[in-house]
Amino acid sequence: MKALQQALGDLLGDARLVPTALPGTDIRLWLIDGDNMDRAFSPEETRRILHEPPYWSFCWASGLALARYLAEQPQWVEGLRVLDFGAGSGVAAIAAAKAGAAEVVACDLDPLALGACRANAELNGVALGYSADFFAEADRFDLILVADVLYDRANLPLLDQFLSRGRQALVADSRVRDFSHPVYRQLATLEACTLPDLAEPHEFRHVSLYHARRG
Repeated sequence: MKALQQALGDLLGDARLVPTALPGTDIRLWLIDGDNMDRAFSPEETRRILHEPPYWSFCWASGLALARYLAEQPQWVEGLRVLDFGAGSGVAAIAAAKAGAAEVVACDLDPLALGACRANAELNGVALGYSADFFAEADRFDLILVADVLYDRANLPLLDQFLSRGRQALVADSRVRDFSHPVYRQLATLEACTLPDLAEPHEFRHVSLYHARRG
């Protein structure tokens, strides 16, 4: 936690991580204090945030929606080996562990995100594995979880890669409105908002859930 707080303080000097209950779940996460987001940022703060955004200090809408979905339908993960791609705060990984997965690996390129996953796993009393390189993982997973990764359309080709490491994939996204892929089918439309609330456009509260199975 000390390293996470220091990193956040380097971006926004008065920012604090606080344990935050996620509505509709029994999960708590260390998230940036919402009061700190309700103010004007200096030009230097804005530059730092844009250069190195602390994605891990938020619970994004798609991650929250996927966590709720797994809690309501634990059969997706019960007894299975699961990898959470682009884990961020680790919310989907933690939800999978709570829903009875046999093994859950939180995977993220950002070492601070992996640190957040560790802190949040401890906060919720679950055990996770950790990986910084998806492509270094063996093809051994039953399910790949993906939430809030397609905000950058450059990541769309990753859809073809998820099934290289897992037999199935569940992808939650609120950004891509023209989602079209021959392997993925839409399962549901879910509702959630980012925490702390960033006053995002209402359309980003509509989360689409897609499923793909290896042929």
